[in-house]
Amino acid sequence: MLACLALIDAKKLLNFLKKNFRLANRWLFYWSLKMSNTNAIQKAKDIKTFLNSPAIQKKMYELVNKNTASFATSVMQIVNNNEMLLKADPLSIFNAACMAATLNLPINNNFGFAYIVPYHNKKTGRVDAQFQLGYKGLIQLAQRSGQFERLVSLPVYKAQLTEKDLINGFKFNWEVEPDENEKPIGFYAYFKLINGFTAELYMTTSQIDNHAKRYSQSFKKGYGVWADNYEQMALKTVTKLLLSKYAPLSIELQKAVLSDQSVIKDVTEDKFDYIDNQNTSLDLSVAVDDGLMQTLVENITTGEVSKEAVLNGDYKFTPEQREVIEGL
Repeated sequence: MLACLALIDAKKLLNFLKKNFRLANRWLFYWSLKMSNTNAIQKAKDIKTFLNSPAIQKKMYELVNKNTASFATSVMQIVNNNEMLLKADPLSIFNAACMAATLNLPINNNFGFAYIVPYHNKKTGRVDAQFQLGYKGLIQLAQRSGQFERLVSLPVYKAQLTEKDLINGFKFNWEVEPDENEKPIGFYAYFKLINGFTAELYMTTSQIDNHAKRYSQSFKKGYGVWADNYEQMALKTVTKLLLSKYAPLSIELQKAVLSDQSVIKDVTEDKFDYIDNQNTSLDLSVAVDDGLMQTLVENITTGEVSKEAVLNGDYKFTPEQREVIEGL
């Protein structure tokens, strides 16, 4: 049928299609589907060719040594399962994967440790791949630091919140089970360091949503990891904010938090572009109170973290506090 149509001149074809509207729609559907599949196959080939180039192969070998082939395969599996990611700049895909490899986190979406997420870059008008840290990845990096005795994050349901006290802390009854299909009213994170220092943070779902709207393009548009797994992303948000404000971050954890939701420009030099929220840079600076100062001094003294990492970290020291740290 299509072979016959190809022989008809344009005017006759147009008249034919007008008289056969259903057939025209069906023909256009199959034609667009074929073109879409052809483009996807070509883009996948382009990305594979990029990954197989000598310079990229050398970089992969430096990162994962003998696992170069499996690393490239895992990247291609993620790309092939995401139509929008196929349109992304190959270098941004590779750099996002390199960041995950640098942090020793798997990038399989089913595991929830790290993700490669496509975003439309308003600055360049193209699609870029963004590195996104998963909730499980955040927990694993904190555990690796060896500084945490306990770290937990939980959804909070209405009957579990027993007292709201902004000064002395919220109180919860964790023995209360939520009703079937009940949605959380908030999310809670808590940690205790091995030196005894504790901190906690509770955020309502409204606060979580407002934060997501500010920092996540995918949340505002209703797709991506926020749409696929809201609870995991909410737990990650409250945990990340708690750790970045109150916990002594290891160098590895600092890199992960700073690179989260960014297009990776250079893994080794920590160059990140926050295209998901172009008007707001990630601010992890925190004023150092007496409790946090004591924790930092103890961690430096015991060798759990270097003096340089603390001085170069995201802490707002007073001149007196900085002098104490420098004198250790």
